[in-house]
Amino acid sequence: MATTTSITTTYAGEFAGKYIAAALLSAPTLEQGGVTIHPNVKYKQVIQKVGTDSIVKNASCDFDATSTVTLTEKVLAPEEFQVNLQLCKKDFHSTWQAIEMGYSAFDVMPKSFVDFLIAHVSEKVASHMEGVIWEGNNASAGEFSGIMRQLTTDASLPAAQEVAGTTVDAGDVITELGKIVDACPARLYGQPDLKLYLSSNIVRAYIRALGGFGASGLGANGTNNLGTQWYTNGSLSFDGIPIFLANGMGDNKGLLAQTSNLHFATGLLNDMNTVKVIDTSETLGDENVRVIMRFTADAKYGFAEDLVTYGVTNSAN
Repeated sequence: MATTTSITTTYAGEFAGKYIAAALLSAPTLEQGGVTIHPNVKYKQVIQKVGTDSIVKNASCDFDATSTVTLTEKVLAPEEFQVNLQLCKKDFHSTWQAIEMGYSAFDVMPKSFVDFLIAHVSEKVASHMEGVIWEGNNASAGEFSGIMRQLTTDASLPAAQEVAGTTVDAGDVITELGKIVDACPARLYGQPDLKLYLSSNIVRAYIRALGGFGASGLGANGTNNLGTQWYTNGSLSFDGIPIFLANGMGDNKGLLAQTSNLHFATGLLNDMNTVKVIDTSETLGDENVRVIMRFTADAKYGFAEDLVTYGVTNSAN
């Protein structure tokens, strides 16, 4: 059975040469280095966690092994996912692209549509993975358990580092971000790869606040007296900590973490960009074209003790 195809176009002059699709989320978490990426993981990869107590002791003449070393692990186990679409070439006979299929009764898919479909499927998968990395539910088809979901049941997350959230707006965003930084353990603050991972609505509220809508002494005209025109898609920071826009994170959520403490594993990164379009007419004698993609993916954090969450309710605490 072919993928349901609904075509409602009518001829209106020459083909413009482009298709459009609904806007998709970008995938900055992978593309912009928001997590540590482990490629070429076929089955599983272990993240070894080493914990010690106070290792500095008073000196003596003898070797006295009194410290405690605890070895634990997190396992990245990429799950297999796929995209399967099937289109009937006959569905395109009545469109204004029929000329691209040739004059023969043995049709080929319109090249302009095939090119668009390949790009669209790749972007759709990237958009889907951006959401799954943060909020994925393993019980749902096509998803693994996302980082924020894992943190809802992790007893090793210190209660003091679990900051209660609220519906953030430009009037309270600076206060709320301050709560996250205030909960940051001293050992973390100042680490070179420490970032504030924030949902889109919190980032937008922060940008607006810096444009002059916040309190906190920003003034009516905001940053550099430019008002709401101050921001031109540049970098953002708060209290010296870079802000990372996590498009796939749920509204009113945030995570203070080191990039080296967040991990993503896959077989080949290229698998999420490789889309195969297979014309089955020569092998099956039908009029169908199949679009397929197969890839693997999983995400984990290493130490919950080195994270500060915002807007995440941890049932284990």
